[in-house]
Amino acid sequence: MEWHIITCEYPPQFGGVSDYTYQVARGLAEAGDSVHVWCPAVEGETPGSSGVSVHRDFGRFSPRDLWRVGASLNRVSRPRRLLVQWVPHGFGYRSMNVFFCIWLWWRSAFHGDRVALMVHEVFLGFSGSWKQHAAAFVHRIMTLILLRAPDQIFLSIPAWEKYLRPYALGRRVPYTWLPISSNVARSSDPAPASSARARYGLNGGMVIGHYGTFPKQINEVLLEAIPILLAGNSDLTVLLIGPGGDALRDRIRERLGDSAGRVQATGKLDLAQIPAHLSSCDVMLQPYPDGVSSRRTTMMAQLSLGLPVVTTVGNLTEMLWSDSGAVALAPVDDLNQLVAVTQRLLIDEAERTRLKQAAIRLYLERFDISHTIETLRAAMSLPGTQTIER
Repeated sequence: MEWHIITCEYPPQFGGVSDYTYQVARGLAEAGDSVHVWCPAVEGETPGSSGVSVHRDFGRFSPRDLWRVGASLNRVSRPRRLLVQWVPHGFGYRSMNVFFCIWLWWRSAFHGDRVALMVHEVFLGFSGSWKQHAAAFVHRIMTLILLRAPDQIFLSIPAWEKYLRPYALGRRVPYTWLPISSNVARSSDPAPASSARARYGLNGGMVIGHYGTFPKQINEVLLEAIPILLAGNSDLTVLLIGPGGDALRDRIRERLGDSAGRVQATGKLDLAQIPAHLSSCDVMLQPYPDGVSSRRTTMMAQLSLGLPVVTTVGNLTEMLWSDSGAVALAPVDDLNQLVAVTQRLLIDEAERTRLKQAAIRLYLERFDISHTIETLRAAMSLPGTQTIER
């Protein structure tokens, strides 16, 4: 098969969609398919991958850019399979690019393209400033138009289906859950993790880690939880992994006084450096404001490495997280329970070992990139709007 993947970001751009698209493109090519990636131009070197051609022709996703890419696609023989990596805020125009949605519908209706959506995010909620309310309204208009185009819709979490279905206006389109995979590589060599512990002065005691980009809602939880955990264990240290961790480290240190040196931060790391830093931690503390879910790339990385993780249950959390027993869970907005679960895990070595094994097992059974490639190829090899259930 020949694929045309349309994405708002691709390496060397930083981001979850960028990493995911690279994985999918490489996986499809390794399965024997021909893959074309259409994306904006950026500075830096695009990583090479055999069988993948990268076309940086989308510019700002303006009508002129869309017309130019459409003309290039028209020179390709049918059937053309367009796999769109959808995040409403990713395609320019301050996240309100109605033109892009119309273009996709036009490609489907008048050029015979088979369009599949991979929905990473749906739309903004009606909260915050008037600007966010305006964007939320436009996002829903975009969704109405966008759902005229695909004959396959893939979802990073099952919960997105209930948000999208009303905007399909009765149009019958199959929805298939397609979880996000890890973007980091496993290694059996313990030396890099030991080196990371030594670099940040973490040798000697237990280490709690957090991995992410440190948005405000998560920061506020960590800002309260970490000082409590440190106060209860004089040998405990904390490593904040990822861009934005430095600022949170400084805020926590202001509260700690003489214990400030027990909180360290890595800042932004290259993707190749992340596994060693994650593996240097004994327990990961990963609160999410809407609960852990299969769209969380940070969680997938930790599962794939077999790390013991404490995380939260919220409105977007799938049942598999409790059913699998692969993570330690606490309710969203229950700080005391989050701290208590973490404290118990720090002193229970047997439970940490069990969680490590369960995490790897869950990842390999449900989230490995091979499942993604198999599902995509099976669904898009069929005519019409048939679906493949996982």
